[in-house]
Amino acid sequence: MPTLREVKKRIRSVVSTRRITSAMEMVAAAKLRRAQQRVEQARPYAAKLDEMLSHLAAGSTGEIVHPYFEEREVKKRTLVIVTSDRGLCGSFNSNVIRRAVDWLQADRGAEVELVTIGKKGNDFFKRRKWPITRYYADFEGVLDYAKARSIVAFLTERFVAGDTDEINLLFTRFISTVRYKISLEKYLPISRPAVESGKEVNLEYIFEPSPEEIYAALMPGYTTTKMVTALVESFASEHGSRMIAMSNATKNSAEMIDALTLDYNKVRQAQITKELLEVVSGAEALRG
Repeated sequence: MPTLREVKKRIRSVVSTRRITSAMEMVAAAKLRRAQQRVEQARPYAAKLDEMLSHLAAGSTGEIVHPYFEEREVKKRTLVIVTSDRGLCGSFNSNVIRRAVDWLQADRGAEVELVTIGKKGNDFFKRRKWPITRYYADFEGVLDYAKARSIVAFLTERFVAGDTDEINLLFTRFISTVRYKISLEKYLPISRPAVESGKEVNLEYIFEPSPEEIYAALMPGYTTTKMVTALVESFASEHGSRMIAMSNATKNSAEMIDALTLDYNKVRQAQITKELLEVVSGAEALRG
């Protein structure tokens, strides 16, 4: 049976841990609110940009010509994996990594390379057989537009130059505070804007300048918006996962403190009973 000092030491340790997890929960909750606002701001912009491209495709009489739409034989694929820089966020990173491994292990008859965003994903895949072409970190769950633009520039230049034929983006989509979904989307080439069959387009466009020039101006913004949206969705999911994980840790700490306090009282009661028995035994010995 542990001594009173040992049990007391464990209680102090768990109390200290509970303070840390409670503080981390509050910090994650504050970051989640800010990240959720960014998600709510990014989604309408991305949806409107998709709608604009669809309308332009419907109003254009010719073929859409732009390097980002170029479909070619896939000899090399790039998978962009978005994870977190820090842990203590439940199954957030393991779910992304598991989905990435499943995708990589599927035989698609093409060479595969990785671009990792976040330390956790890079730490896992740098010890695996798949080559990492570029690694980005130190976001700390906050969007950095300069870094996002550098990622977009690297990926688009690599696609246009023919160094890769297809780029896929794997990230965690934010649904609600307690719900997230792993999302795998094609980043490049961009799927041609869909025009619903049988639906009349009431808008007639006069293109000035030419459609090619309009798409050339829109595409860089479109690819940047798509990357920024994926990043803010992932960061919001990360903060939500961390908040839930720290909340569960705080509750478990409270339960552990109650159990240890009960053990402490039992040990203390046993010690008192032992001392009383020794006193009574000594008194009986003196009396006899």
